[in-house]
Amino acid sequence: MADGGKVKFIIRRQDGPGAPVRWDVFLVERKPRMNVISALQAIRRNPVTADGRKVSPPSFESGCLEEVCGACTMVINGVARQACSTLVDTLDEPVRLEPLSKFPLIRDLAVDRGIMFENLKRVKAWIPIDGTYDLGPGPRMPEVKRQEAYQYSRCMTCGCCMEACPQVKPGSPFIGPAALGQVKLFNMHPTGAMMAHERLDAIVGEGGITGCGNAQNCVRACPKQIPLIEAIADLNWDTNVRWLQKKLGFGPRPGHSSPKS
Repeated sequence: MADGGKVKFIIRRQDGPGAPVRWDVFLVERKPRMNVISALQAIRRNPVTADGRKVSPPSFESGCLEEVCGACTMVINGVARQACSTLVDTLDEPVRLEPLSKFPLIRDLAVDRGIMFENLKRVKAWIPIDGTYDLGPGPRMPEVKRQEAYQYSRCMTCGCCMEACPQVKPGSPFIGPAALGQVKLFNMHPTGAMMAHERLDAIVGEGGITGCGNAQNCVRACPKQIPLIEAIADLNWDTNVRWLQKKLGFGPRPGHSSPKS
């Protein structure tokens, strides 16, 4: 514990892409069950460094404050995690805060995770519903399958798996484990399965599933314990089956829907 019951935070500061990097040190009054976000909010209210300098408030993002939106993900003491659910008392001090390194920097601790959402578009991570009227309830899923699908539905696009993946790096087109997990999710859905072949085609080739190096860092980094390695293994099988279908000239063709690829 720092002197005076205060917690020392060392924050990586950068005014924008290409700007010089600096480190600012702040002392924050310790409070019971204080999380990293509340400490950052305290610094924002009074952005004075430990040596008495008045500086600009650190930039960071936050939304739900209950580990659902993924917006506050940052590197805390060398580990990518959510600032809202990370309690200061569980951390070694001083607490060191840095932005995610696998995404374009906006400023300070804020990064642009837009590539993750672009990847979701690429793999068509949605279930198409046709019609302008009430179609009634959808098909029921077996309970075992529903429970499996629920695990993948917990993804909050936080970026922890991308940060931990050694294959996600500048210049690499690899879409990363988060998007692959969503391919697994939507291909499991009774309605989503009608365009499963389109999603499988989307993850074959450059930047797709073959870019995975099987480091398995993603599943260890995921705060929701999503079985990403299982998803990637299943998709490896599915894409090989899809390749064989196309090679032999049967199965759904591009632009055509089928209940099962």
